[in-house]
This record gives sequence, C-alpha cells and structure tokens, in this order.
Amino acid sequence: MKPLLPPVFVNGIEISAERIAAEAQNHPAPKQKPGLAWKAAARALAIRELMLQEARARGLAPDPQEIRPGQVETEEEALIRQLAEAAIHTAPADEAELRRIYDTQPDRFRAPSLYEAAHILFPRQNDMIGVRAHAEAVLAELRSQPSRFADLARTHSACSSKGNGGLLGQLGQGDTVAEFEAALEAMEEGQISDPVETRFGLHLIRLDARARGAVLPFEAVLPRLRDAYAKAAWTRAAAHFTAQLVARARIDGIQLQAA
Repeated sequence: MKPLLPPVFVNGIEISAERIAAEAQNHPAPKQKPGLAWKAAARALAIRELMLQEARARGLAPDPQEIRPGQVETEEEALIRQLAEAAIHTAPADEAELRRIYDTQPDRFRAPSLYEAAHILFPRQNDMIGVRAHAEAVLAELRSQPSRFADLARTHSACSSKGNGGLLGQLGQGDTVAEFEAALEAMEEGQISDPVETRFGLHLIRLDARARGAVLPFEAVLPRLRDAYAKAAWTRAAAHFTAQLVARARIDGIQLQAA
C-alpha cells in the first residue's frame, strides 16, 4: 500500500515522512486540507536540503554566529546563511530609479494622518451573534438619527469614552488597533461605519475630522526607499538562485517549481 505521507528524496537523500509531519506544524492550513501543510513542509525541507548540499559542495565550513543574546545558530543554519552570503548578490539601488518610484507614487510617502473620531463599543463575548445583533440595532437608530450618537454611546458603549459621548479625541498612527485604523482611513468625514470587529469587540465609528499628512520630501524617505529596494532585490536574487538549484536537482516525492 502506498503510504499516505511518502518520503521525499533530494538528489538521493531522504527526507522522512516523520520529519515532514513535524515540520508541517509550522505551516498553517485549513483544517479541511491538512495536505496543504504537508506539501508546504515538504517543499521547505527540500529547499533546505538543496541549500545544505550546495553549501557542502562548495566546501563551506559552518561558522555559527550569535543571532541574539544567548541564542546561536545551528551548524545547518550557519551553512545556509554562509551560502546565501557567498552566492546571492545584488546591485545597489540606483537613486534615479528610486526618484522615479517616489515621483510616480507620492501618496505612499505621506506623513501619518490625524483623526478625530468617536465610537460605540460592543464588547466581545462568547455569543458574538448576539453582540452583532445589538450593534446592528443601534446602527439602525444612528442611520435614522445620527445626532443621537452621543446619547447612544452613553447608553450602549462598553468603553470609558462613553461618558464623553464616545469621543476619542485626536488619534494618530498606532493609537488604535489595526482594524480600527484601517476603518478610519477608509471613511469620509461625518460618516458612521458599519460594525468594525477588533479583538475588543464590535465598534460603530464616527469620523469627525481628518488631517491628511503631507507628502514627505524625497530626502526624508530615501533611506526607507533604499531599504525596501534592497530587500526586494535580494528576494528576487534568492528566488533565482533557488530556482537554479531546483532545475539541476533530482527531487522525488514533491514537485518544486524551477522558475
């Protein structure tokens, strides 16, 4: 009988089904499709094995380094890092190209916006269906009478801001959780949102004012642009190098893309 989780061979070296199953714990997949986690784990281990084989073929000797205080690379981690340092090279960013990116997408380089907003919080409970029904009922009242926001906040909100009619004052980047901030960014001034879910529960948000940040000068964002360009270039070069290893390897038990 063919095993449910077959081993994988990389140039004749076996990666056991047990190793793949253990690695699969690090690759989330839908409960209905555990095979996706197995495939992702098998691919990751196959590429790791290819990297180790190439490092040894080049005669590299592991030189583990301290990653953070008290934590040192394993010998295999050191070999993979050393191979990457030896084989993956990128050209420095061209400032003219970075200027072109800046000039064509200026909104990417704005200072953070500031907001004035109010909200009504319906706290998270085991019965989120009931919480959502409560929020939708209050929202229906707000749709018909927006001027009652402060009164409804005092009556229904679980946030301490309810004593001030739900007013949150001035908010900047990072002052609220990501979902709340994304909702503010998408709203128009004076708009009341549909229920917005965060780890705290459901929020009905009213955006009172927005001060959009000014576009930052090129010189101010140049270090960030250089860093992003370098990371993207390294990722492309690493993918190309890996594809070259895959193209000339014999891999059985899992399919890897060579391009």
